[in-house]
Amino acid sequence: MNPHATPILALSLVLGTTITISSNHWVLAWTGLEINTLAIIPLISKSHHPRAVEAATKYFLTQAAASALVLFSSMINAWATGQWDITQLNHPTSCLLLTAAIAIKLGLVPFHFWFPEFLHGSPLMTALLLSTLMKFPPLTLLLMTSKSLNPTLLTAMALASAALGGWMGLNQTQTRKIMAFSSISHLGWIAIILVYSPKLALLAFYLYTIMTSAVFMALNKIKALNLSMILTSWTKTPVLNATLMLVLLSLAGLPPLTGFMPKWLIVQELTKQEMTPAAMAIAMLSLLSLFFYLRLAYHSTITLPPNSSNHMKQWYTSKPPSTPTAILASLSILLLPLSPMIHAIV
Repeated sequence: MNPHATPILALSLVLGTTITISSNHWVLAWTGLEINTLAIIPLISKSHHPRAVEAATKYFLTQAAASALVLFSSMINAWATGQWDITQLNHPTSCLLLTAAIAIKLGLVPFHFWFPEFLHGSPLMTALLLSTLMKFPPLTLLLMTSKSLNPTLLTAMALASAALGGWMGLNQTQTRKIMAFSSISHLGWIAIILVYSPKLALLAFYLYTIMTSAVFMALNKIKALNLSMILTSWTKTPVLNATLMLVLLSLAGLPPLTGFMPKWLIVQELTKQEMTPAAMAIAMLSLLSLFFYLRLAYHSTITLPPNSSNHMKQWYTSKPPSTPTAILASLSILLLPLSPMIHAIV
């Protein structure tokens, strides 16, 4: 790929995201989503590997279908109400179609099938973009229309996502697939609270983005595409591996790490909304995710393979982690004491 193409594509991603999150008109929001889709496809397929080309094709087809549904939903609403304003989504068929379209874009169950296979075919840093930044514009549309959405439907999709994301991640050995099912599971937590507390849903997404970015950057640093590669990376990057273990436990939602905060606040809010059975169900389903996070942490730090290297100081030759990785890892581990202040804002 031409070296000048990457900054142009990055600028297009920022432009598309900005257009979607700042627009009030459905056509403008749709335009931003399309710019995002067209900008990310060259980044996915730039390696020219058959799996990367397959991933780019799958991504284009699913996103095109979802964008068509968004446009169709907004046209039905405009036909019935005369409104193109995003916040004025009142037609029941439009609400149902929009929920389906955004679920496809986010990878929520039952529209999740494309996401793990697609992430598996992408480079690690492109997979990071697709797991975080590319989910922000569709999630913004859900937040703007949250008052019109069906809470029962979203709750059912959220519980199914938490269950399937945890269940399907149990037997995976590829790190990108594990992170894909982790993303599906976390989106379940975000979707279940979205109608009742949009600010809390946004907070959960921000914290998920910070923790996932830290994991992907660490995996990219040690070039770990599967569990066996994590096993052998301890001798080269011991500090990074120990940090990766803590960030993974934070993603699992264990106290006293940052990841415990959104789950705690979401369960508290669901209980206030008299949705105790849903809160209990999603809390129990998070144990499935906890298992494969512990499995990753076990492979990265807790167990060590026999070291065949005769050079005792081999790991001193590796470069230290980058500053963004260090900052994101620190935020992923240490933010829980700020919970009272964050809860007051939310």
